Amino acid sequence: MSQRYYIVGNWKMNGMRAALSEARAIDRAAQRLPKVEVALAPPATLIAAMREAMTNIGVGAQNCHADDKGAHTGDLSASMLREAGADFVIVGHSERRADHHETNGDVKAKAEAAQAIEMGVILCVGETEDQRDSGEAEEIVARQLASSLPNGCQRLSVAYEPIWAIGTGRVPQVADVAAMHKRLRGVLVDKYGEAEGGAVRILYGGSVNGDNAAELLAVPEVGGALVGGASLTADGFVPIIVAAAEQD
Repeated sequence: MSQRYYIVGNWKMNGMRAALSEARAIDRAAQRLPKVEVALAPPATLIAAMREAMTNIGVGAQNCHADDKGAHTGDLSASMLREAGADFVIVGHSERRADHHETNGDVKAKAEAAQAIEMGVILCVGETEDQRDSGEAEEIVARQLASSLPNGCQRLSVAYEPIWAIGTGRVPQVADVAAMHKRLRGVLVDKYGEAEGGAVRILYGGSVNGDNAAELLAVPEVGGALVGGASLTADGFVPIIVAAAEQD
């Protein structure tokens, strides 16, 4: 790997201030494992407190609005999140696409809003179980990515998260992960060119844990992991960071 592995925890709608003790333990582990870039995306209510408490890891947001300000009750702009302490934002997560009916165009606009203020972006794509079973997963996810990508790739990572694997304990076959990441790399190179498109890290997400992380991270074109439930505790998350640090 020419870049450090990027291991990111998405806490989703979990975590009160008491959970900062887990984040501090993760931060201390990251200090011991500098070969790996580590980050957490807590709920928005914890961004400022987590940023203040962390010295070795990135702190991000789980979503942003595409507009910088306006009559959008309950939403937060990228600049607001940046002021609170977020240095990146996750966009296009399948739970946002499904529960909030976000389109590829919405995801692209959010990514560009974050990039405009020099925030990092993790852009998520993935297929349903029916799409996987139909044999069309690669084509569907490639189209989803192509339609969601921002115009520039500065500070951009992509996360492939098969929807049927999120929180289920199921993971794709290694060969399927490899084939999908290879296909997504092709989309990135087509969009941004060989040098820039080849440098965007493609993370895998979906039931990643300490037991399977090493195998998944060894797959060609897997540049890290976007981790859900296992990132909520240091006991669950640190073994994944260790697995990344031990990759050749």
